[in-house]
Amino acid sequence: MNVLRNFRRHFSTFVLTRGLTISLLGSAFIYLAYWGFSVPWLNSVIGISTLYLLLPSDKTTWAVTGFFTGIFWFWWIALSFNHYHMPWAIPIVILAMGLLYAVLFWLIAYAGSVYRPKNTMVGKPTLHELILKSIGLLLFSYIHPFGFDWYKPELMFVESWFGVEKWQFAIILTGIVLMLWRKHYAYLLIILLAWQPLSETPAALPKDIRIVTTWTTVEEKWDKTLHPEQFDILFSSIDRAIDENKTLVILPESVFPVFLKRSPSLIGALRKRSEKISIVTGGLYWDGKTPRNSTYIFTNGKVQIANKVLLVPFGESNPLPDFLSDWVNRVFYDGAVDYKADSNVTDYSINGQTYRNAICFEATSERLYEGIPKKMIVLSNNGWFTPSIEPTLQKLLLQYYSRKYGTTIYHAVNMAESYLVQNGRTRSIR
Repeated sequence: MNVLRNFRRHFSTFVLTRGLTISLLGSAFIYLAYWGFSVPWLNSVIGISTLYLLLPSDKTTWAVTGFFTGIFWFWWIALSFNHYHMPWAIPIVILAMGLLYAVLFWLIAYAGSVYRPKNTMVGKPTLHELILKSIGLLLFSYIHPFGFDWYKPELMFVESWFGVEKWQFAIILTGIVLMLWRKHYAYLLIILLAWQPLSETPAALPKDIRIVTTWTTVEEKWDKTLHPEQFDILFSSIDRAIDENKTLVILPESVFPVFLKRSPSLIGALRKRSEKISIVTGGLYWDGKTPRNSTYIFTNGKVQIANKVLLVPFGESNPLPDFLSDWVNRVFYDGAVDYKADSNVTDYSINGQTYRNAICFEATSERLYEGIPKKMIVLSNNGWFTPSIEPTLQKLLLQYYSRKYGTTIYHAVNMAESYLVQNGRTRSIR
């Protein structure tokens, strides 16, 4: 009874409702994009409303907001356990995501209130408190639980009238803080300094490039009896691109789920075709000790290999200490060996154009945009998390980086539509 009474004392109906409402607003842009109903003015209003409601809220409301935000943004992570025949783990993982972000949100609110003057009115946030909470939100994207960096509060504005850089997010927060502090809506005009609508020019795919989409499930992908049929389809896609006089064809991540360099017949067939067209494709690579997730670049009968630099936490490399990592891999991943990451980002040239190499998860990380690459080829396999919002969230993140750095991104995907991202705008490749 005491536990229930304490829960009711800290989590009233009002707090739960307010926290749920804020998290729904803060996640709405993802689902609007998923449903194909993303409108800049609506995303702008929803994003500002989210911050307006969140900043003056108390610690408990922040925790509730974080809990539901973690679930609404990242529930799809749990779907991967279906492929390991552990559906019982799905609700546990979803709950864990909620609790993780509940703690992170609560810590920001706590940091904002820890030095609250004693003579201030209860329930009324001070300027000091609002500023510290805003700083917490501004720095939130630098918090990477287990190396996972997909939560960025400013992502709400990626398809809005406002820019997504830190200084622009700081301006938006400043306008809302002053409005809340002074109780005057005129201060909200400050956010117009962050005005940067999406480019009106639609993304345009070069006529000489073909981006291939595949629809191979995880189970089919690793079924060796299906490989001949799958490989025939891939080679047919390449041959079709040759017939269409394309100069470059891009295939998704690990569409050749074998150690490609150790498969003479496949390497030979790809090299031969690369005398007529450049080929970028995903495949596995064995360095003699550990496996790598790699991109194979075939040009003029030659092959270059670019290995993945940032591995998916738990999916490709276990971020836990060795004694825990070995146990988790043995119990949950059938004793699978972690992939190995390369230490350096790879740029390669095709037909006089330089491209930054990126494979799935790493394309949504700041590190891959060091040096501000003009063009990037991304290969992804979204089969682990479909059907879900994961491909949509990934696309929004790529739009974020495209807006931020001006990078044009060519994205070949398995189990979701492929697309081009240019100046933050996308164009689907069907």
